[in-house]
Amino acid sequence: MARSMTGFGKASAELDGDLISVEICSVNHRFLDCTFRLPPCWTLLEPVLREVVKQQVERGKVSVYVGRKRGAQTSQTVRFDAETAREYIEASRQLAALMNTTQSISLDVVAQMEGVFYQDEREEDLDRVQAILEHTLGEALRQFNAMREAEGVSLAAELRIRVEAMRASIAEIEARLPELAERYADRLRARMRELNIEIGLPEDRLAVELALLADKADVTEEIVRLRSHLDQTMALFEAGGPIGRELNFLAQEIQREANTLGSKLRDGDVGREVLRVKCELEKLREQAQNLE
Repeated sequence: MARSMTGFGKASAELDGDLISVEICSVNHRFLDCTFRLPPCWTLLEPVLREVVKQQVERGKVSVYVGRKRGAQTSQTVRFDAETAREYIEASRQLAALMNTTQSISLDVVAQMEGVFYQDEREEDLDRVQAILEHTLGEALRQFNAMREAEGVSLAAELRIRVEAMRASIAEIEARLPELAERYADRLRARMRELNIEIGLPEDRLAVELALLADKADVTEEIVRLRSHLDQTMALFEAGGPIGRELNFLAQEIQREANTLGSKLRDGDVGREVLRVKCELEKLREQAQNLE
């Protein structure tokens, strides 16, 4: 099933009276770029949680936030590190002397320096924390993927409309091919007769030249390849897993064949249909950027 690259999911759990929340959101990106925000005491668990995300997400810029809200029963001790404070004060005095100023560092500034005041965290069983976080992240990912799949269904429906519009234009072009081939052959015969009069080419040489010129204007291969690319595009929508990269590749191939078709068939009606194909293809390409 096609998935959008944008989504959001949230889940929560309880840990020793504390509320643990996990939020995950993503936006478009060519590759998987996953960033985490974790409480400092749990940063060692980031590689494990990253693997959980990688198992379920292929592409997108993914942000994961893990929060911890202390419960009423949770007790914490605030510590003051006097030695660290002295080092900050001494360093500020040296800086003042260097700058030849009498200014000194204030109490408010020292109090906010890293390490002067800190919370005395209790020892935790990281294996237990890991199990809870993996489960909560899994729940958030389920919501996240459900949202992405719902949007992916809408995107795929829109893309199917674009593909069918391109098929209709190609059918119009194909219907005109017999008439165009006849008109082109008549012009070639007329030109060959002129050349025969001017330079006296033998009949068999004229026939060869006519066949070569007619072959250059034949677009059968381009039509066949275009239909094949559009069939493959429709098949992608029915397949499971990420389809964004394959869809981008097929869009490039359709563009190439449409360009060749337009250059070979110099006809106003065909030109308009080729232009419609390119317009629908551009819309498809834009929407494909949103798919995983």
